[in-house]
Amino acid sequence: MAERSLAGQVRFEQPVRRLWQRWPQIGALFGALLLAACQGVIPRGQAPTPPPPPKPTEQSPSAGLPTDTERHRVALLVPLTGANAGVGQSIANATTMALLDTKTERLRITSYDTAKDPAGAARRAIADGNKLILGPLTAEEVRAVAPIAKAARVPVVGYSNDVSVAGNGVYLLGYAPSQSIDRVVSYARGKGVSSFAALVPKGVYGERAGNAFLNAVKASGGTAVGMETFDRSPDSVTAAVKRLSTRSSYDALLIADVGRIALQAAPQVRKEGGANARILGTELWNTETNLTSSPALKGAWFASVSDGLYRTLATKYRSSYNVAPYRLASLGYDSVLLAVRIAQDWKPGTDFPAAQLTEGDGFAGIDGAFRFGRDGVALRALEVQEVGTGGINVVDAAPRGFGGK
Repeated sequence: MAERSLAGQVRFEQPVRRLWQRWPQIGALFGALLLAACQGVIPRGQAPTPPPPPKPTEQSPSAGLPTDTERHRVALLVPLTGANAGVGQSIANATTMALLDTKTERLRITSYDTAKDPAGAARRAIADGNKLILGPLTAEEVRAVAPIAKAARVPVVGYSNDVSVAGNGVYLLGYAPSQSIDRVVSYARGKGVSSFAALVPKGVYGERAGNAFLNAVKASGGTAVGMETFDRSPDSVTAAVKRLSTRSSYDALLIADVGRIALQAAPQVRKEGGANARILGTELWNTETNLTSSPALKGAWFASVSDGLYRTLATKYRSSYNVAPYRLASLGYDSVLLAVRIAQDWKPGTDFPAAQLTEGDGFAGIDGAFRFGRDGVALRALEVQEVGTGGINVVDAAPRGFGGK
């Protein structure tokens, strides 16, 4: 059973550039992260080594928690064993870092393993008196946990990016692909791009990415001239590019998949009628280390959360745990900061004030500014990055605020 402490993350009601002045606690928090970064920056997308498993001496949360009269009980539901144990432990470690960095005694966070039985983990967490659930990781786990949490009036702040599981007491911190697609398409349209095409993978992600692409192009006043699907095999990607080239010409091509697929597809695009097309990408490109190695991707644009503070967090993480974190560790860190902010006005022992999640202008964290919509999905302030010869450059910074409800 892990016990951790925190303080100081606050909802921002002014542009982020003034956040440090308005809330000195956050300035001190991120200042501490910067001071702790003493081993250099972890390269973009470095493949992490799985974090160490929980210590054998840790007790099961259901073995009995001490009575709290001044601390809020918060449950962290992540896989600590099984196939996703590395990701889950990385998130758990990041929540511990957030508690230590913020130096508060207002929260008690207890971890519950969701690997075999997420619904059972939720029942144990609620029986232990937790009033807020952070996690779980996947959409399937969220579906299992949501009705149990709802019946107990316990909100869920999950890490999935599957918007179909959001709402009705579930709030998602995951990076929704529709937002990055809308951001990069809007940016391209503003730079004079008028005709758009897309390559999307088969499956649920691809279907949603495709719909997001069509909606974004229409909303920006552009024209969608073609879209092809593929199954991620080399032959399928090549065939999709060829089909697209025979049916349409385009100013920009969205490759709505991971950077590895973009690296594979881009040279083929240049050969098959897209020699001068601007290639666009999604947030999935953010963890790819080799984008700059491909001349065919030079000048490509993609939208993502900023990596600035994350790199500093990752350096401190590596110093603390002797391994690199998974990129999703930042979601664990930011979910704790969110809980800390709300804990300032939350009386111990009472229900979590979920209305505060959707009020005001949002929150600030390692991944930048975000706020929850009424649908429970986190709307994020994204930046547009460009693939250059020697590195990745920010060509359009993330908005400093949301400017309205």
